[in-house]
Amino acid sequence: MNPMFPDIITNLPQADIPIESLKAFLLQGESQQILFMEFDKDIEIPEHSHNAQWGVVLDGEIELTIENEIHALKKGDTYFIPSGATHSARIKKGYKDITVFNQKDRYKAK
Repeated sequence: MNPMFPDIITNLPQADIPIESLKAFLLQGESQQILFMEFDKDIEIPEHSHNAQWGVVLDGEIELTIENEIHALKKGDTYFIPSGATHSARIKKGYKDITVFNQKDRYKAK
């Protein structure tokens, strides 16, 4: 796995997300949140929905299912999940991304 995010990211508050193996650093905007996320274990995220989400894969692999359509994503790929769309994920160890949530209060800082 590539080194963790640099200090400019790791000095941000960590997001309080109850997912084992996830480290997420939170950049809070007026109307959106940006998360810098990394996983150190394989994990499955059950189906759920929320406001719109956009992301770019920095490293690793994710299988993202959006409205029953499977997307195999790797480094350099981007994704968009429309508001209210049901989605789930199978995330591989070493996965890192930058995710923008179109919701200012999706997550709280620890």
